Amino acid sequence: MHKAPPSKQLISSAFIESTRQRLKDGKPVDRKIPTGGRVHIDRQLPFLVVYRQPSDREDPGSEVLVRGEASYLIARGAPKHHRGLSLLVEGIAEVLSECFGAFLLIELWTTADAESDDAHRCRFRVVRPKVGKLNSTVETLEAALGEVRIKREFAEVKTTVDAKTHPTGMRPLLAPERAKELSCRSLGIAIDPVFRDSSSDEQFPLVRRALHKGISRAIKRAIFEFTRRQTSHRPPHYHALGRQSFIKVVWKIDQELAEVSNGFDFLLQVTPVNVDQAWADFRRDRFEVEPEFSSRPLRIDPSLEKRRLFQIPVERIADPTLAQLFRDQQNEIDRKLTMLGDRGTPRFLYGSLQVFGGVDESLLALAYEILNRVPPRSRDESLRGAVDATEFARRAEAELAYYRSQYPEIRSRVEIRKDVTGLMVSRGNLLVSASTKIPASRVDALIAHEIGTHIVTFVNGRVQPFQQLSVGLPGYEELQEGLAVLAEYLVGGLSRPRLRLLAARVVAAHRMISGANFVEVFRELDRTHDFAQRTAFTITMRVFRGGGLTKDAVYLRGLAGLLGYLREGGELEHLLYGKFGVEHIPMIDELAWRKVLVEVPLRPRHLEQPASRERLAGLRMISSVVDLINIRNRT
Repeated sequence: MHKAPPSKQLISSAFIESTRQRLKDGKPVDRKIPTGGRVHIDRQLPFLVVYRQPSDREDPGSEVLVRGEASYLIARGAPKHHRGLSLLVEGIAEVLSECFGAFLLIELWTTADAESDDAHRCRFRVVRPKVGKLNSTVETLEAALGEVRIKREFAEVKTTVDAKTHPTGMRPLLAPERAKELSCRSLGIAIDPVFRDSSSDEQFPLVRRALHKGISRAIKRAIFEFTRRQTSHRPPHYHALGRQSFIKVVWKIDQELAEVSNGFDFLLQVTPVNVDQAWADFRRDRFEVEPEFSSRPLRIDPSLEKRRLFQIPVERIADPTLAQLFRDQQNEIDRKLTMLGDRGTPRFLYGSLQVFGGVDESLLALAYEILNRVPPRSRDESLRGAVDATEFARRAEAELAYYRSQYPEIRSRVEIRKDVTGLMVSRGNLLVSASTKIPASRVDALIAHEIGTHIVTFVNGRVQPFQQLSVGLPGYEELQEGLAVLAEYLVGGLSRPRLRLLAARVVAAHRMISGANFVEVFRELDRTHDFAQRTAFTITMRVFRGGGLTKDAVYLRGLAGLLGYLREGGELEHLLYGKFGVEHIPMIDELAWRKVLVEVPLRPRHLEQPASRERLAGLRMISSVVDLINIRNRT
């Protein structure tokens, strides 16, 4: 490698050589550059993404667009820094080109001003060299950048051929002859700075986030094509080219978010503690007077917890995928804290609609179809031979013992409680109501639901590097309950009364949202849909708790969505990393490809059973939850 005289080299030879040696040894590089900036190389990779700060103007926010890549360099672009910077890039390219047979240098810069009067239109100009085998790489980059959307408008992408694949007014980081010797190819991406005001340089954070995410994905897709065509590197997916290591602040933010979330148990806080007494009073009043429910006292001050929540510096996370996950989580915790503060008031319902969603027309139609097609009286769930709380807890403990034999680190337990209704998993523990009676035919199904789904995914989430996957990311309830109800079906325990119950919860939630009161909803379930009075009461109580909770609609919605996921070729194993929502499945898949997530220790027991696997295969052919009724009738 060529060396410059020490007097002219502001980045020392020792700095460059130590960087080269770490890369040779397969060690990560994450260092501040002496002249300003940072070089981060996660592991041996055949590319480097570069941003140089212009010396003749301010360029606020632009460097963020390369932060978060697995291999990036941010530096000052002043002429006096060029020689040392060039030697640093040359040293990096030399080592990594030798590892992989070729190397790709991508440099990003923003234009001084938007190239059009339409300052909000996102525009990219891809600059490719006159020579070099980059056709497929450039085509992939063009297509991927064209998918970037800002304010619902797709980006405009132009490609120019130029020997200068670097910003105007700067020199190339590698001389053409040296680049050829190193099998180093170069590309440039010029970006209109739509993420800031052209006159004041005031930044638009939401636009910048969307741009960062889109550019990052486009770069990975282009590099994936390059590696496939021109190097010995064979990543299994373009996501595998993403970052695998993170700075300490990421783990600290994760821990702080988990501490705030674990500081309260939302579902316990909104569930009444006097359900049995309220039922007795309601029945005594001939079902004409709305019962009074008592809630647990709050052990936190929601306002103070919000202050603590928004002191967590999520904005310091450079990785666009993790940044989005953590921002989503911060906002979700905020909404739940607001709901706790609004408990017992009409405002609670508005928060519930934000967190759990409402009931759309298609879900309501599905619920009514189930209620109309499944008879109200069935022997599927006869209470003859029903098990009590003690016996069910014994069976549940035996199931936990099986999972502990697979993974001894499980700390989950079963508790019989007087202050809960039915069954509930809270922080990995199964809570069983002391007054519960469970039909014998439903025991296996409920164990698959509560332990085989909720506890298994909790444990799997606990082993991941990010605690949010055990706490539960936004929208996790819908996917979790869909998986749990599906587990009931796979073990042969999704009875017709159970399907009716899920449908009734949707109808009750819809009626409550529409303005019906407690008595009116109870009467519809009792008189119109012929539910047993205690069952109708429990369904109604669940949707009115806290001031109006729409969570119970997620069971049927989650099941319907999961059937669609399977029908489109989705794999259940991809959903076992922890607790997350449907919208986060692509991000979880990405983190898995990047090896950020670890192998899960537990797989639901029911997925090992031949009969369950046969039922699962059959589900890929059905078009609706209603088809489960037909399958049930045939079997």
